[in-house]
Amino acid sequence: MKEHTIKIGSGTITLYHGSKGGINGNIKPDSRSLCDFGKGFYMGTDEIQPLTLICNFPNAKIYKINCDLNDLKILDLDIGLDWALLIAYYRGKMESAHGNEMYTKYATLANGCDMIVGYIANDRMFVVLDRFFAGDITDKALINSLATLKLGKQYVALTEKACNQIEIIDERTIGKAEQDKLRKKSEFHRLEGIRKADEICREYRRDGLFFDEIVGG
Repeated sequence: MKEHTIKIGSGTITLYHGSKGGINGNIKPDSRSLCDFGKGFYMGTDEIQPLTLICNFPNAKIYKINCDLNDLKILDLDIGLDWALLIAYYRGKMESAHGNEMYTKYATLANGCDMIVGYIANDRMFVVLDRFFAGDITDKALINSLATLKLGKQYVALTEKACNQIEIIDERTIGKAEQDKLRKKSEFHRLEGIRKADEICREYRRDGLFFDEIVGG
């Protein structure tokens, strides 16, 4: 099965974006650089995911968004090793392999694209990914875990063109009671991820390749 495709988008989709202090001015692709897919404007298919990321900030806001995909060049990632290794590149986990063939593949995979669409490394999956990057579990363990954890999708606008095709249709502030509830949910998911990672480590500790064996150096 092909793990990624590059296509021209069509249609409109409703998505969600969480902001620590609210959006001021035009939408721009200016998140911090060490995110799942680098610098961009991040939107998710599941409202809960961005909410759990911003629940510790007193001025947090959640936005409901219409995103016009027409005429956008989109890198669409299925769940699998390409997805994990692209995240590894954008999170700065591949620097030991800088310049080799594997590094170059992922450094250039999204070249010329307006948007990346891929699964979210949520609270549970983040723990498993970190163990993979640290060399604690193999690619087999990682890929098998992907099949068991329910991951929403994220749409990342990389260019001004993509950002200009985003329309905010609703905005609301997150109250204290909701923030407290979301904090508990986020912690529960994090602990669940740790438990799942422990199970996967035991089951696949000698099966597959480790991160440094895949990326080289």
